[in-house]
Amino acid sequence: MADRDRAGQYYQQQRGQVGEAVKGILPDKAPSASQALTVATLFPLGGLLLVLSGLALAASVVGLAVATPVFLLFSPVLVPAALLIGLAVAGFLTSGALGLGGLSSLTCLANTARQAFQRTPDYVEQARRRMAEAAAQAGHKTAQAGHAVQGRAEQAAAGGAKASS
Repeated sequence: MADRDRAGQYYQQQRGQVGEAVKGILPDKAPSASQALTVATLFPLGGLLLVLSGLALAASVVGLAVATPVFLLFSPVLVPAALLIGLAVAGFLTSGALGLGGLSSLTCLANTARQAFQRTPDYVEQARRRMAEAAAQAGHKTAQAGHAVQGRAEQAAAGGAKASS
């Protein structure tokens, strides 16, 4: 009897420790009504989807078991046909992917060319302006040099006229 009392006390003590551990894991506040409604809605939906996936798996296994003899009988025809269909699908997919890649690269090239041609008039106009400025500056310097030479020539002529008189 004493053993039973000790076992009962031990059980109560263990149960209290487990209860405290569970309380430490659980959040302090209760879930909101929307969270509870979400769980209540999604739990049966998840179970239903799990059951449907199991049924689909079972149907696939049964279908494969029924169709295996047919596949074995017609395998000399089915294997080359499957290879041919697989290669045809791979060819179409590859063709589409390469065509899409080529089209995108041509589009990128066309956009780059269009941007380059749109910028060209600005560059040409800037070059024209710089050339006109350079020509005007060169003309200005030429005119200054001509005036300087003419002034020195006049000084030399005036100096030579004074020396001869």
